[in-house]
Amino acid sequence: MGETTVKEASTEFRAALVDCIPHLRAFAISLTRNGDRADDLVHDAAVRALAATHQFTPDTNFKAWIFTILRNHHYTQSRKEQWLSFDEEKTIGEQASPATQEIAVELSEMQRTLWRLGADHREVLMLVGATGLSQEEAAKLCNCAIGTIKSRLSRARRELARLLAEGAIDFSYGGSARVAQVA
Repeated sequence: MGETTVKEASTEFRAALVDCIPHLRAFAISLTRNGDRADDLVHDAAVRALAATHQFTPDTNFKAWIFTILRNHHYTQSRKEQWLSFDEEKTIGEQASPATQEIAVELSEMQRTLWRLGADHREVLMLVGATGLSQEEAAKLCNCAIGTIKSRLSRARRELARLLAEGAIDFSYGGSARVAQVA
């Protein structure tokens, strides 16, 4: 792998990389469920992108290219670490202090609801919904057909709606989410 320094990368390439960092971090957090691991993953993806500058084709979708690097690197790390099991109680208990604001409680409840979705459904919701990639870009990123992405997205939305209808979160209160009272 050729080593490219930041100075050797084009100005446009560096600007595109910097513009993508917040989106990469959000996606990395959705993959890792841990801010520190997400930061490391984004850093590794940026380093790999700089090292592979010569492999990027100009006038193509840089965001999809860098997201692919991040996603593939995450899965490689996960396989190496065999860190694929999910312990919901541990994740919920990882908060340093209890949320004191209503929005923090709502966000926490939404995160728990999202984590109840399958990995494929959660991933497609994050790619299309949270990061703003098109369904076509998400299909390229996931290396699958556009129909598969559309199907996953439809099932993910339906499953999320079902979970929310079970009382996880009520979005009818004043335009914002609130935790529903479950008897």
